[in-house]
Amino acid sequence: MRPRIVSVGTAVPPDAYSQDDLLDLFNIDDQRIASVFRNSAIKRRFLSLPPEGPDGTRTTETQGELLRKHRNQGVDMGVRALQAALKEANADLSDVRFLCCVTSTGLLTPGLSALLVRELSLNPDTARLDVVGMGCNAGLNGLNAVTGWAGTHPGELAILLCIEACSAAYVFDGSMRTSVVNSLFGDGAVAALVIADPRQSQPGPTVLKSSSFMIPESIDAMRFDWDDDHGKFSFYLDRDVPYVVGAHAELVIDSLLSGTGLRRKDIEHWIVHSGGKKVIDSVMINLGLTRHDVRHTVSVLRDYGNLSSGSFLFSYRRLLDEGTVSPGDYGILMTMGPGSTIETVLVRW
Repeated sequence: MRPRIVSVGTAVPPDAYSQDDLLDLFNIDDQRIASVFRNSAIKRRFLSLPPEGPDGTRTTETQGELLRKHRNQGVDMGVRALQAALKEANADLSDVRFLCCVTSTGLLTPGLSALLVRELSLNPDTARLDVVGMGCNAGLNGLNAVTGWAGTHPGELAILLCIEACSAAYVFDGSMRTSVVNSLFGDGAVAALVIADPRQSQPGPTVLKSSSFMIPESIDAMRFDWDDDHGKFSFYLDRDVPYVVGAHAELVIDSLLSGTGLRRKDIEHWIVHSGGKKVIDSVMINLGLTRHDVRHTVSVLRDYGNLSSGSFLFSYRRLLDEGTVSPGDYGILMTMGPGSTIETVLVRW
């Protein structure tokens, strides 16, 4: 009994900003930094920015304020994404039996899964899992856990919920290190409903196989760790990340397809993490993909920025809305993140 992804729902904060809006709001006049924003292939991002101070400039948030933002925005977006996914599947809150929450933008105990059980009045015996701090690849790590649970509980609904309030993890100090991060990430949440349906009546692709690959020598290339200078957590991205990921992409895809009788040319749909313009280009070149293959990856980056663990499901949502999937089509879901790690999943409609 193989689990299927039966619906996907998304949510973002109410306010969107262009890259030029952000340069103006934070009075960034360093042309080197401005070029990072303007050459990012990002048109807008949904963010929850710091409030304005008495002088009209944005205030500096403490780590405690950022953590409250992570909690409040996370619960709000998580509720809306989950409700949207349930509505599409004609399911009710009472149908939820397993909830896996994935995030990399804050640490809470109890975690987001417990907060959402209370907020939504889910059954108190709902099984839960919180995947915290794994980074942009973590959505597929969570999907593996969700499909594993669903496969052993036929007919019961499991939820993968990626919640990333990335603006709760920003440091605004005008440096190139923080500006690379601040130019890239956006806020968003996305829920995927998974079920192993004994009647095979649910639509959606069947999850067939997964493959993971870690590059230990690049373990420090992507980090979210403590910044002593600012007294808060801060993202760090090495400039060589796109090339490291791209150089290993072919290896992990070959591992995923090994033993399936499939080759890359047999894959009709590619859902790749919107990690950034250079990351997308590097993966595309190394796998021999076309611009058409990564069209949804590119459009999600353009319209939302990098949504960390949930990016790939935003792209998947766009594929569904496009209406080009046919029964029997194969697809590959691919995410990349700290470790450095590449995660992949093979699906079939």
